[in-house]
Amino acid sequence: MPHEGNLLQAAVVFLLAAVLTVPLAKRLQLGAVLGYLFAGVIIGPSVLGLIGNPQSVSHISELGVVLLLFIIGLELSPRRLWVMRKSVFGVGLAQVLLTGSVIGVLALSVFGQPLNSAIVLGLGLALSSTAFGLQSLAERKELTSPHGRLAFAILLFQDIAAIPLIALVPMLAGVDHHTSTADDVRHSLQVLGSIAVVVIGGRYLLRPVFRVVAKTGLPEVSTATALLVVIGTAWLMDMVGVSMALGAFLAGLLLADSEYRHELEAQIEPFKGLLLGLFFISVGMGANLSLLLSAPITVLGLTLLLIALKLPLLFVVGRLAGGLNKVSAIRLGIVLAAGGEFAFVVFKIGRDQGLFEPRLYDLLVLTITLSMAVTPLLLLICARLVSPKVQPVEVPEKFRQIDTETPRVVIAGMGRMGQIVARILRAQNIKFVALDTSVETIELSRSFGGVPVFYGDPMRPEILNAAKVGEAEYFVIATDDPETNIKTAEIVRKLYPHMKIIARARNRQHVHRLVDVGADPIRETYYSSLEMSRRTLVGLGLTQAQADARIKRFKHHDEQVLEAQHAVYDDAAKVLQTAQEARAELARLFESDQLEEQSGKS
Repeated sequence: MPHEGNLLQAAVVFLLAAVLTVPLAKRLQLGAVLGYLFAGVIIGPSVLGLIGNPQSVSHISELGVVLLLFIIGLELSPRRLWVMRKSVFGVGLAQVLLTGSVIGVLALSVFGQPLNSAIVLGLGLALSSTAFGLQSLAERKELTSPHGRLAFAILLFQDIAAIPLIALVPMLAGVDHHTSTADDVRHSLQVLGSIAVVVIGGRYLLRPVFRVVAKTGLPEVSTATALLVVIGTAWLMDMVGVSMALGAFLAGLLLADSEYRHELEAQIEPFKGLLLGLFFISVGMGANLSLLLSAPITVLGLTLLLIALKLPLLFVVGRLAGGLNKVSAIRLGIVLAAGGEFAFVVFKIGRDQGLFEPRLYDLLVLTITLSMAVTPLLLLICARLVSPKVQPVEVPEKFRQIDTETPRVVIAGMGRMGQIVARILRAQNIKFVALDTSVETIELSRSFGGVPVFYGDPMRPEILNAAKVGEAEYFVIATDDPETNIKTAEIVRKLYPHMKIIARARNRQHVHRLVDVGADPIRETYYSSLEMSRRTLVGLGLTQAQADARIKRFKHHDEQVLEAQHAVYDDAAKVLQTAQEARAELARLFESDQLEEQSGKS
């Protein structure tokens, strides 16, 4: 056990390495994970040797994967898992079996591995990195894209599949053959018993505990309780010889429907981030770089072979089983082509049980690490070569066919604002057509009964033509992305010069840009903010009439200022100057209103 000085020194080294390398990796658009791996390589025994024994860190760092799986479980209620069953158990199973078989056969026939080793190799390398994949998707805001959703489903299945695989390795190594049937039965009962404890505890004990903790009002006790749940479950599973990660995933799954779910997530998120970082640093430290120098062709060849095998197989699975288009299928392939963190665990057990030579284990660890390092570069290349617009998955034909009588209004975007406009137009019996690019939004809107909303990108002229925009009187742009709104307004103005356009604006800058393209801008939070202010003024003692007068005065004044700023909105200094002048002017106007009211009273 290291003494205090060593522990503090190790903590300083880890934190310094992370703080220096991760922002640099992010700056180079390589992603945080690569930064952590690089930090581990630098401080590890292969380069600077600042941390003598990488194994001492790996136990703590495994908690990162445990916490990640707990949060994945939290976000997946059993109901949602049932909804995703086809993607998770259909596409996920197809990917693991197909990739595992191809890599296993190759290891058996070309590399001359024994059958047992080939099975572990194939299935181990078929797994992808959950931490790395989800982090990459989150950093690129692609978790809700078609390939992001399918990647999540496949990763989820891999995480579930990793658990029996970890249990299978000692059996394949032939270590457990001498154990008696009684031992096997006892072990199975222990496993079932511990799972039952987690299930019953998660259902009936945790809610009262969280209720008591919430009443204390102490955030640190809440954090301690959240960590106790995760680490306690992981420890219980570890005691009976089941993966800690499975225990954490189960605990998360059971608490997914709990009213304390968001609280738990918020408490654990910072620990998850730090410990996952530590996990990747420990992987980087474990990489035997001397192998890269002594056998560079072998290492690089194996890395390229792994990606060259997995990427096309993932592409095929994404296209055939997942129904993705070509671009989305390529992105899915790139995100999941690297090896995964569970492969490190599986191969470590394989080495300890004598399935692999230590040299082969080092080769595999280095190959997986390098495959992770290559992934961000492949994603960058893909982003440069392919346009970022990806069509959503599985759009039913009935959503695409825009069949409508001549509408008087066309609405682009059926989010919060678009839905309210649609409801009022419907109540008034005014014919309209709505367009959206989210299948979920369309399904939701249609479930309210016959709302004429169709799948279509309002920035494409043929979609606008199909929606009979030319025959409408008004075009309402209500999507929540300001850039999309401005581009849509530009296209509609160009194609239909006489169209009246009303567009949602995020802020003053977008108001000016929308005015430039001939749209009538409506600020999305402006009127609700005025109403909040009016109610606050009344609550603070002004009469209803006084509050209304102040709000009316503010509106009139703000419209004048906005008009004046339109002429100089590209000049930040002048905008600031007019804003300062306007503030002083508004205060003067309010003061004179007050004096008038007082003189009126007297």
